[in-house]
Amino acid sequence: MDFSKTWSTAYFHGRTLRRAPGMFDANFYDVQTDEEFWVSGPKRDRTDTRYGPANPEIEPGAVTTYHAFLDGAPLPGRENG
Repeated sequence: MDFSKTWSTAYFHGRTLRRAPGMFDANFYDVQTDEEFWVSGPKRDRTDTRYGPANPEIEPGAVTTYHAFLDGAPLPGRENG
C-alpha cells in the first residue's frame, strides 16, 4: 500500500482509496466504486485485525518488512516519526 504525501489517499492493487472521516465503519472509500474500507497500520502486539482475534493476511512482498517491524524496525516511510 502506498500513500500520498498528505496520507489522505492510499493506492492499493490498482485502487485509489480516499480518506473519508465520519463514515460509520470505514475510514477510506474507493473513488471508482464507493466501496468502503478500514485501513490501519500494523501493531507490534499483533492485534492487527479490527474485530476479534485473527491473524492478518500479509502479502508475500511485505512479509520481510512486517517481520522487521515486529522486531522493532520502523515502517518504510515512517522512519522519522
